[in-house]
Amino acid sequence: MEPIPWPADRLVAQLGRWSASRGPLYLLLAERLRRLIDSGELPPRAMLPPDRVLAQLLAVGRSTVVAAYEQLRQDGKVDRRQGRGTWVKPAVCSGVRPNAVPPVNPLFLNYLEPFDDVLSLGCAAPQDAPPALTAALTRAIGRLPTGDIGYYPLGLPALRAALADHYCRQGLPTTSDQILVTTGGQQALALIARLFLAPGDHVLVQGPTYPGALELFRDAAAVITSTPGDELASALAEHRPRLAYVNPTNHNPTGATLSGLVRRRLVEAAAAAGTALIDDEVLADLSFDGSRPPGLASYGPALTVGSASKLLWGGLRVGWIRGSASDIAQLGRVKAIHDMGGAALEQLAVADLLPALEPVIADRVAELRARHDHLRAELGKLLPDWTFEPAAGGQCLWVRLPAGDASAFAQVALRHGVAILPGVALGGGAEFVRLPFTVSVDQMTECLRRIATAWHDYRPAAGPGPALHALVV
Repeated sequence: MEPIPWPADRLVAQLGRWSASRGPLYLLLAERLRRLIDSGELPPRAMLPPDRVLAQLLAVGRSTVVAAYEQLRQDGKVDRRQGRGTWVKPAVCSGVRPNAVPPVNPLFLNYLEPFDDVLSLGCAAPQDAPPALTAALTRAIGRLPTGDIGYYPLGLPALRAALADHYCRQGLPTTSDQILVTTGGQQALALIARLFLAPGDHVLVQGPTYPGALELFRDAAAVITSTPGDELASALAEHRPRLAYVNPTNHNPTGATLSGLVRRRLVEAAAAAGTALIDDEVLADLSFDGSRPPGLASYGPALTVGSASKLLWGGLRVGWIRGSASDIAQLGRVKAIHDMGGAALEQLAVADLLPALEPVIADRVAELRARHDHLRAELGKLLPDWTFEPAAGGQCLWVRLPAGDASAFAQVALRHGVAILPGVALGGGAEFVRLPFTVSVDQMTECLRRIATAWHDYRPAAGPGPALHALVV
């Protein structure tokens, strides 16, 4: 059987933070490749990229890749022949299951995992829970029901009612049967993808976009088309997708917000195309000017996804979907077979907080605005040739590098002790990086110092390089 070429972009994503440890780079690379082979993530007969190609993508010398491959050959993990390349040797006895080979880009997961000696700007989520959450959790302990098994697949009635009231106060009439409580916004998107998508279905996304959504749509074997926010309505008419995913307020990663006119046209176009429309409102409360534009459901049918994690704390895994009663009932049945309901304590705490959330939001927005301004100032001082549009809200800046490839630069940054997410992981261009301003000012200052040092080391070699096209939708 002939070796099967393994895409270079997928291998780079699988390597993750390979270079963040101490030691010679060729040994670190060989060790990470060995683990991928032993786990089955690099399957038998996978043809590894040529030395020169992988070296360019990892921003290392060709000799580093050659030495790593040679180490693996000596260890009996790969075959390597002059003129034929390098490929994973067949295992004599392997316990690898077919599904051990990941069907989607693992880069997203790599940036969620804890880091040891690396400062992370890869994940945009609050690091510290506000005192109001601690107090609400304490109160919730005393309110745990008795004589109740605690299984509520659609969510605790108290939280569903509180969320319905929350939307009513925003001017969007809502009843409890239009609310499904989920384990964070990510599960909300996963349930929608599971219900609405079959392999080969078309999904339209507002690009660049949240990488977790891309992973879910890829996992569903959907065909993904990405388009800027102001072109979504025309793209809906042209492609008539099964599903459209939009982040119209404080967009992740650009921080932009769509106008009311664009929203209305978008909803009308989705209805005309028969497209199920997702409005990701996870960041909608984080506008720097305190405004909160009406959600897409105010203009017509839409599935609204919300979450408490970006307002309160990343570890608070409480999200929700607002939709029609019939869609919520179907989504609830899908959720029930997976987890039979979320954690009751956290749901009670969120229900307690919702009616008095405005001061918490105000504090969070003030903190993010200050960090946003600090990040802008540090970029202007340390990396003046990097360009970006200031965000109107949210948690991130979408920054263009003046040269080079952001994925390769991210490898250099890792070796300087800071993790950044290249634009290709969000369906964006190879010249972009996403920089969140969710960490403390002190940590952000240190991150930017390391990034600037990494850029100084990378810059002489910067120039047009191979983009990781398979990661781009």
